[in-house]
Amino acid sequence: MGRRAAWMMGLGVLACGLFGAAAPAVAQGDYPTKTVTLVVPYPPGGGVDVLARVIAEKLAGILGQQVIVDNRVGGSGLVGTRATIRSAPDGYTLFLGHTGSISINPSLYANSGFDPRKDFTPIGLFASMPVALLAHPSFAPKTIGEVVEFAKKEGGKMNIGTSAVGTGSYLSAELFKSMAGVQATIVPYKGTAQLMNDLLGGHVPIAFGVLPPAMGNLGAGTLRGIAMLDRQRFSMLPNIPTAHESGLPGFESVLHYGLLAPAGLPRPIVVKLNAAMKSIAMTDEVKKRINNEGGDPLTSTPEEYAADIDQEERKWSALIKKLNLKVE
Repeated sequence: MGRRAAWMMGLGVLACGLFGAAAPAVAQGDYPTKTVTLVVPYPPGGGVDVLARVIAEKLAGILGQQVIVDNRVGGSGLVGTRATIRSAPDGYTLFLGHTGSISINPSLYANSGFDPRKDFTPIGLFASMPVALLAHPSFAPKTIGEVVEFAKKEGGKMNIGTSAVGTGSYLSAELFKSMAGVQATIVPYKGTAQLMNDLLGGHVPIAFGVLPPAMGNLGAGTLRGIAMLDRQRFSMLPNIPTAHESGLPGFESVLHYGLLAPAGLPRPIVVKLNAAMKSIAMTDEVKKRINNEGGDPLTSTPEEYAADIDQEERKWSALIKKLNLKVE
């Protein structure tokens, strides 16, 4: 075997080790030659769907082929997830994942039917959206440190509003109780609209939630932001400190959004799609659209996204196991 042939074989082995089972060789310039489907495991109109439509529009322009969004709804994201991993790893079925569907669901559901480390090829991160601790204006504590002290004095009587059991919002409240060493009553709501209505009405004094439903009220002063659960302040609300800054170091809860494909996607396609995602996320137009959804652009290499999935899965699975929380 010649030196060049041996070198190429070594590269092939490395690629298979990093990105799943072996797949037919695909020349980067040959892809795509037909319509690409981007699976969203949630209904139209939500945050994941909005980002998917931004990606589909811009990706179509780069790839020169139509990219359609396919809302595969059901099972809190599991229907679309399972459908994707059963698809051919040829680049024509892609998946817009986020922390909930990729890193929380495998531990939360008794029969999730997938392993995020084995069943997907990570392509790259696209955006991050922090969870925030929000308060009714009448709530006395102004920092998360003061909230901790208040909760300790209340001895479990303080109510915390969240979205449904098992969501990032709900788990953020459980993580807060665990890290702060406090007792509190979590009040989960089926929908974000009802949660926001009760927070605005003062029926719950504080709530953990994503930003889009609260942005207008934060600007009007009818809600107050106590802390962002991220490592840095949110660009659109720079006056709200992080939990780390204001009394609870290490308390983070951020939803990461990224592009994936079924395991075994050939490396040339991974490289091409990763470069496209980076160029899309960094345009002023897309930055603004991500900001309007309560997030900031976040790009990565495929390997960095794989590490992020692993880290987030370990973090949330440990909490879910501690709580003995399972959803059928």
